[in-house]
Amino acid sequence: MFEITSYFGLFLAAFGAATLLPMQSEAVLAGMLLSGAYAPQLLLGVATVGNVMGSVANWLLGRGVERFRHKRWFPVSEGKLAKAQRAYQRYGYWSLLLSWVPVIGDPLTVVAGTMREPLWRFVLIVTLAKGGRYLLLAAMILNSR
Repeated sequence: MFEITSYFGLFLAAFGAATLLPMQSEAVLAGMLLSGAYAPQLLLGVATVGNVMGSVANWLLGRGVERFRHKRWFPVSEGKLAKAQRAYQRYGYWSLLLSWVPVIGDPLTVVAGTMREPLWRFVLIVTLAKGGRYLLLAAMILNSR
């Protein structure tokens, strides 16, 4: 039973890290990999699915946030939102390959939602980016042992 809750904890850490919350999943994944008590392939799958699902939550937030952009309490100025949307338009959906990058990746997934990026393409590119990052991290950790 402990093993299932550990995988669920990794999923939650990866999900939260992909949202705008200040969380980190790499340390959780690294610790679980180093323990040797878990299947590395399953860890990579759980972390990737959790991280992509968190990004989908950001995408959904972006899809719905447009209707509030004129409210006083809206957390981003109209100018900054417009600037982010112009940048996304300029670089296109391939910019989602940077969705794994700290600081810029999470807001990028929200902007993709405001720009009405098709969900299928969003999920495909974000999965490649985030899964690739976890795969590289796991390879570095497992090869250093």
